[in-house]
Amino acid sequence: MLKNFMNASNNFTIGLIINPISGMGGSVGLKGTDGEDVLQQAIELGAEPNAINRAREFLKELLSIRPKLKFITCPGIMGSSILEELNYSYETISHPLFANVKDDLKTTAEHTIISAELIKNRNDIKLLVFFGGDGTARDVVKAVNKDIPCLGIPTGVKIYSSVFSLNPRIAASIVIQFLWDEIPLRESEVLDIDEEEYRKGNLVSKLYGYLLTPFNPDFTQRSKMGTPDSDLNNQERIAKRIVEEFEKDTCYLLGPGTTIKAITDILNQEKTVLGIDLLLNNRIIAHDLNERRILEHINGKKVKIITSLIGRQGFLFGRGNLQFTPQVLRKIGIENVIIIATKFKLMNIPDQILRIDTRDPQLDDELKGFYRVIVDYDEMKICKVV
Repeated sequence: MLKNFMNASNNFTIGLIINPISGMGGSVGLKGTDGEDVLQQAIELGAEPNAINRAREFLKELLSIRPKLKFITCPGIMGSSILEELNYSYETISHPLFANVKDDLKTTAEHTIISAELIKNRNDIKLLVFFGGDGTARDVVKAVNKDIPCLGIPTGVKIYSSVFSLNPRIAASIVIQFLWDEIPLRESEVLDIDEEEYRKGNLVSKLYGYLLTPFNPDFTQRSKMGTPDSDLNNQERIAKRIVEEFEKDTCYLLGPGTTIKAITDILNQEKTVLGIDLLLNNRIIAHDLNERRILEHINGKKVKIITSLIGRQGFLFGRGNLQFTPQVLRKIGIENVIIIATKFKLMNIPDQILRIDTRDPQLDDELKGFYRVIVDYDEMKICKVV
């Protein structure tokens, strides 16, 4: 197929937008990077940009068809820098807003919106690819609506929308399939949550519109699904099983979500619903930890992680819990990860296949395999992680 693709007479023009600050709030526990004050706080806490690395990962997967591609992109860190590094053909859009954007992390929603508008208004764009999270998708849908096909590549903390690929490498496969007319377009949801409410522990989401996206059901992320009230009894039974198996003097890092909160409800402990807390001998001893504080607390101790799944998406790590960084996961070890999920949640994940997107491709490959998932007090499932 690739040989035929390379022999085809068509060349393809692709729009490329990188939100350079996307995801910077994740490892430092800020649950997003919307707003200049939050970005500054993330930088002060030691956050480093990762979106450019995700773009590099994506573009390296397309090197075999590089002669067929031309990119229309933003200056510097928003696009042209990585394209130049990998020797792609590209053209940079021009606008006064981009005068100082070469290496500046202080980009805003306006940068994304104007970039998307300028790219949309060209008549040669086959596809617009953007790197970011749900906030970036909101900006793109505001500028583009359903005028041109778009594909999101996840770099953010909040990635609940269905406009995203599963990861950068899979995104490259989607792009090739779409350019070769092997997969259709569909209308995909752009969802986002209120970050201020999110930081208070309240999950308030809203539908902001739809983008036309290339669709491969095996490669494209589904929108996040919430937990129905009918799951509450199942959560309580799982929690009872977990509490009975707690080991004395072992630290348990509790990930976000209501399924895990059911554990602390049984213990009458206050849980940060959307953060990571540390439990020792049935007591919460630290709330809402970021990567640095996790590493400080667990040094020299026996530690286990309790994590659940993102509804409909099946992600264990890399969606909403970026505080579990590659460094944290390597230090604790996958053998010390306890996975829990209600039957309803697991049933709504295609083929019950789970996923990991730690932002470290090598670690993702190392973590592939089969894992035990506790789904009730006396029941477990064996699920594949890919």
